[in-house]
Amino acid sequence: MKRRNFVGVSMLGMIGILLPSFTMIPSQYDFSKDDLIGKSDPLLFGDDYKLRKEAHEAFLKMKAEALKSGFKIKVVSSYRNYAHQNRIWERKYKKFTKEGLSSIKAIRKIVEYSTIPGTSRHHWGTDIDIVDGNAPQPRGLLLAKNFENNGPFCRFKEWMDENAHKFDFFLVYTDKKNRKGFKYEPWHYSYAPLSIPMLKAYQKLDIKTELLKTKLIGSDYLSTDFIRQYITENILDINPELL
Repeated sequence: MKRRNFVGVSMLGMIGILLPSFTMIPSQYDFSKDDLIGKSDPLLFGDDYKLRKEAHEAFLKMKAEALKSGFKIKVVSSYRNYAHQNRIWERKYKKFTKEGLSSIKAIRKIVEYSTIPGTSRHHWGTDIDIVDGNAPQPRGLLLAKNFENNGPFCRFKEWMDENAHKFDFFLVYTDKKNRKGFKYEPWHYSYAPLSIPMLKAYQKLDIKTELLKTKLIGSDYLSTDFIRQYITENILDINPELL
């Protein structure tokens, strides 16, 4: 790729009018712009995972309760900063284009499961990808089939369906009929008391300006329609419990 500068103002201006208005965020929450786009250095807790303090404490309670039922919650992914997300983006973009996909088709394939850097919920320290560490570990851990029917994480998913909300964790990308955006992720949970105000704060940012500062591989091939779809579907078409 020779052209790497992000799309111009005319293309990204759509974002500002696409983001709806929300009520004021409670005063106890004070998230910086860098917090929301993964460019800060937040105080995080955990050993083989990283979460904000409140989410970490709730997670430990949920983990202890799950263990009573024979499930050992294993965190596959938690906090990811901007640089980490950008490495994922570039790796997938190069892989898909090398396989013969056009740039826009590669981008559309990426956003079936992965976010544009700076727009990931994993930037917030509130979201986790989890499996049952006590079950057999298939080669591809984060596949929907592993959480269904006779999959190794089926019983764990059933336990999470019944209990996760008691600890304020909710599935983000559900299998609800007609939901758009990212595909169903039965492993991705979010701590609502923090992620809800963070999403509201995120939508108040001048995203257009932030994206104009970014040099993102493949971004010259994004269209206004793609940006519109990504905002309305990938970012906002999630579990209503998290809005």
